Amino acid sequence: MQRGCSKQNAVQKSTGMSIRNAPSGFCTAFALVATAAPTPAQAAGEIQLSQLQGMFADMRAKTTWNLDGPMLWGYFFFDPEPKKLELAASELRTLGYRFVNLQQVAGRQTFRLHVERVEVHSPESLNARNNEFYALAKKYSLASYDGMDVGPAAASPAK
Repeated sequence: MQRGCSKQNAVQKSTGMSIRNAPSGFCTAFALVATAAPTPAQAAGEIQLSQLQGMFADMRAKTTWNLDGPMLWGYFFFDPEPKKLELAASELRTLGYRFVNLQQVAGRQTFRLHVERVEVHSPESLNARNNEFYALAKKYSLASYDGMDVGPAAASPAK
């Protein structure tokens, strides 16, 4: 997620989607986590293409973002063993993802890995990315790949 965005301001939830509104001067981001019943082709708890289609439709209706252009996509993985998340983070860095943080979830015996990358996605390409990340979570025996958030990519500095 773009630096300066407030992660604590989740104010609306519907169909597994959190719409995050931040104070003036901060970005707005959308997040989607796995909550819907899976289709036979996807494992229980995985984010469905229909959810992604709904998320994109909601973003188009509620923001002025150019969703056909580059956006800052954040991705989240969870596990009680930080060493396993560090291994996944190392692989993700080699794939061009920026490490944001690895931190213990407050009040729980689990850790969250957050990585991000500026990418262009459609619901279909994001579904494919999610499937790659479910496979990565399985490869490292992580508790979960939990979903993504998105916000505007930082503007390029003026020349």
